[in-house]
Amino acid sequence: QFLKQLGIHPDWQFVDVYGMEPELLSMVPRPVCAVLLLFPITEKYETFRTEEEERIKAKGQDVKSSVYFMKQTINNACGTIGLIHAIANNRDKMNFETNSSLKKFLEDSLSMTPEERAKYLETYEAIRVTHESSAHEGQTEAPSIDEKVDLHFIALVNVGGHLYELDGRKPFPINHGETSDDSFLEDAIGVCKKFMERDPEELRFNAIALSAA
Repeated sequence: QFLKQLGIHPDWQFVDVYGMEPELLSMVPRPVCAVLLLFPITEKYETFRTEEEERIKAKGQDVKSSVYFMKQTINNACGTIGLIHAIANNRDKMNFETNSSLKKFLEDSLSMTPEERAKYLETYEAIRVTHESSAHEGQTEAPSIDEKVDLHFIALVNVGGHLYELDGRKPFPINHGETSDDSFLEDAIGVCKKFMERDPEELRFNAIALSAA
């Protein structure tokens, strides 16, 4: 529904990943071009995030210039930003309506920095309004912009044969190594499992895949 409101033809759809075992992954329609992970921001995670950032800053990493990444400056907009990350890094596979608000946003923001993209989204009514209306249609009441939420969305995408984690709270994309169109879902779920292993007492994890319809 959300994709349709943003002017994307229904060749792709978001589907739930019901579990991380091979037989449950085999139920997800292929190909899969992105995975969104919803997870709790806990103390353990925040410690890990700080250490990871320092490690990458010290060692460096290879990030292709073609990776579309944006920062998150709007509270509680991680779902929208996850969705933009998923679509933007697969825009060559998407069929957009001519008047698609998301297509225009991506075209306008392609040459911007991650910070400029975040600022542009703040002013970009069409996507924000769509996000808010679709959030209200969901089962749970959407949190207000200022409410403190401890659940967060990130996107996992394949750009040029590398698996990237895109999280607007982080200073840069995280390169998780090589992947391919065939192994992407399993590779992305491997990254999701690491999130779960870091917080074994937590149950609030949820993955959805952007799959061919």
